[in-house]
Amino acid sequence: MKPVLLVLNFNTPEHLRLMAQSFADFELIYAPDAAQAEAAIAAHGERVRVVLTVGATGLSAAQMQRLPALTLVCAMGAGYENVDLAHARGRGIAVGNGAGTNDDCVADHAMGLLLAARRGISHQDRLVREGVWRTAIGFPPHVSHKRLGILGMGSIGRKIAQRALGFEMQIAYHNRRPRADVAHAYFGSLMELAAWADFLVVALPGGAATRHLVGAQVLDALGPQGVLVNIARGSVVDTQALAAALREGRLGAAGLDVYESEPAPPAELVALDKVVLTPHVGGWSPEAVQNSVERFIANMRCHLEGRPLVSPVQ
Repeated sequence: MKPVLLVLNFNTPEHLRLMAQSFADFELIYAPDAAQAEAAIAAHGERVRVVLTVGATGLSAAQMQRLPALTLVCAMGAGYENVDLAHARGRGIAVGNGAGTNDDCVADHAMGLLLAARRGISHQDRLVREGVWRTAIGFPPHVSHKRLGILGMGSIGRKIAQRALGFEMQIAYHNRRPRADVAHAYFGSLMELAAWADFLVVALPGGAATRHLVGAQVLDALGPQGVLVNIARGSVVDTQALAAALREGRLGAAGLDVYESEPAPPAELVALDKVVLTPHVGGWSPEAVQNSVERFIANMRCHLEGRPLVSPVQ
């Protein structure tokens, strides 16, 4: 019987066909939800050699223990926070991701959310449909020439900074440590960055280490005219604290592509006009998804041929 390529994340029929054609010696099993994944592992676990997933879905140690033939786990996109790296490394299982394949798309989306939240575009769209004209809504503030703080100056953070320069913004960032290859100002603490910034964009990995890193104190430091944008992982932002800050006027607006409750909408936020919500599509475009699929194919091909992965998780 053929070894199995187990796909745990959503893919289009066209991309599934491309994977199947690229690896004709494998049986491709598509299991894009938890129930299907469990059934696939129960029925075919002994033959699963490669797993494709995403950071939000991941692959647990318990699941890997049921996959004795597993040699490669790949995550589409940059995130891999729910892949148990320690277990994989302990078994010698290679782990790769799609770093860099959708950076431009995510950065574009971050700027779109910032503009929409700051300018109140979604709210204005609704008002226009209700017959309200501009003289009844006041002056929406602009984005240019403001201060942009970026939490996480990785490859996506740098793409966001590059776009912000077109709006003539001042840019600063916070990381675990300053980057020698980044000219923008560095703040040693998130609180200092938030107090300085007009807008804060979250662009760092999810996981236990960053859970609720953006909470009430950070939001208060950002202030009543501040805007929070999150295109990283929902877990980084404390949803309850964000809802309270927006309701009480301690934060100006927010634009979120990710949230703790996904795929369910964040119940605390859906009724608030000061929030723009999108369904975790920041990294999705025809070009970005095609790049991600091609990267997975390249990673898997390298692995099967005994070569280093194109983008290994270190």
